[in-house]
Amino acid sequence: MKDDKKGPLHTKSYQFAIEIVRLCQQLSAVKKEYILSKQIIRSGTAIGSLIREAEFASSRLEFIYKLTLSLKEANETIYWLHLLFDTDYITKLQFEKLKPECEVLISMLVTSIKTAKSNT
Repeated sequence: MKDDKKGPLHTKSYQFAIEIVRLCQQLSAVKKEYILSKQIIRSGTAIGSLIREAEFASSRLEFIYKLTLSLKEANETIYWLHLLFDTDYITKLQFEKLKPECEVLISMLVTSIKTAKSNT
């Protein structure tokens, strides 16, 4: 999906979701791991889908609520990344690539939520 009119949060969350899907494909194919990969694909892709829902919120409060849910999913995704790394399902290289990307999303979401709250 290429949409230059969308903001960086929209774009970064979508790219992150792609990387999570690819990670889960690899976990299933190579490691034959299905339980943890279902957890991280759910939380890792929910980040972007909740951001999309927020874009069409019917009120500022709903917008803030959807972004807050997205923030929670991003935090959960970091938990699953740590667990996958600490149990040797993903490499240090994979972990060190995905964790900072998720932390950037968290930072962007926190800023967006604070901005939206200050404008109410």
